[in-house]
Amino acid sequence: MTPSDRQTLPLLPQALLVDLRSDTVTQPTLAMYERMRMAPLGDDGLDGDPTARELEAVVAHELGKEAALFVPTATMANLLAALSQAERQAQVVLESTSHMFTSERGGATLTGLFYAGLPGVAGAMDVAALEQALAPSAPLRTALVCMETTHTNAGGAVLPLAHMQAVSELARSRGACVHLDGARLFNAAVALDLPVRVLARTADTVSLCLSKGLSAPAGALLAGPQATVARARRLRRMLGGTQRQVGVMAAAGLEAVQVMPARLAEDHDRARRLSQGLNGIHPALRASAPATNIVLLELPPAGHDSSAWVQELGRAGVLVRAWGDRRLRLVTHRHTDDAAVEVALAAVRAVAGKLMPSGGSSPLADSILHIQQQGVPG
Repeated sequence: MTPSDRQTLPLLPQALLVDLRSDTVTQPTLAMYERMRMAPLGDDGLDGDPTARELEAVVAHELGKEAALFVPTATMANLLAALSQAERQAQVVLESTSHMFTSERGGATLTGLFYAGLPGVAGAMDVAALEQALAPSAPLRTALVCMETTHTNAGGAVLPLAHMQAVSELARSRGACVHLDGARLFNAAVALDLPVRVLARTADTVSLCLSKGLSAPAGALLAGPQATVARARRLRRMLGGTQRQVGVMAAAGLEAVQVMPARLAEDHDRARRLSQGLNGIHPALRASAPATNIVLLELPPAGHDSSAWVQELGRAGVLVRAWGDRRLRLVTHRHTDDAAVEVALAAVRAVAGKLMPSGGSSPLADSILHIQQQGVPG
């Protein structure tokens, strides 16, 4: 959504908005606020913040790793993973639509590394292509192989455990380290009905975001071997990531990791309901079958583009994101209850009736407002 789009949206009360732009819009829980208020604090840049150290120990144990490091963002965690495991002028291999490749490889200017994208299907890199990249005859030595689950650009797809194990075994047999971008790793574990440490076992280092479906206000962690994390801790200071009384944020992170994973299945269920409803609106609208909490809605190849849909849905009180010229992304989260799903479906029907007048049902906009007036959380 552009600034001009926001200026044209109605000034609806926040309680009447359904925000499906991302699970990053989640607000901290009351329990998080209480833990933040009571958290023991120290200087994490000097002798350490006790609450941050507790969070690091909890996450390391949960992921089955020796140590963990609390950082401001998952992007920094991924960058530190590359900096601490790959030497300059080496190659980092990733699936070509992964977030680290499409959105974070600007970090290569700091690392002196070459990021190489490999073809894949549903976020799973081609193992044969990986074998070629790891061959001794390859132009550059591959020092790090990265996977992502759940996979953002593949609509929240979950990598099969067998695929992760195959990638891990091949990379390690050729002397490369493995990093797992696990921003939504708990979502993947819930979808596979596996302990999160089973997935983490396929990688040397793992990043974990706290501020998506887990609902913490900020923060991420990098977990891995003790020596690697110690190196990352030194590099964090160089990147400006060392903070002081950061236990205020770490306290919310503890609640996020220890409590919030148990409810993620609700988000997945509502994403499936949303997808099923979207597929019943118009034959030219095609919604993905979500494995987790992300739904991709494919728009018709002709007619209004995604920016027009974003604007019209925003006017109806439903916030979504354009994910390309002909695709929308809708993400369910803790604030998406059953009524919010119904509001979103009613809004899409109404907008389809306006932007696709040749077919499909077009209920009156006041039906949307009626549902909103029942009080839907944002």
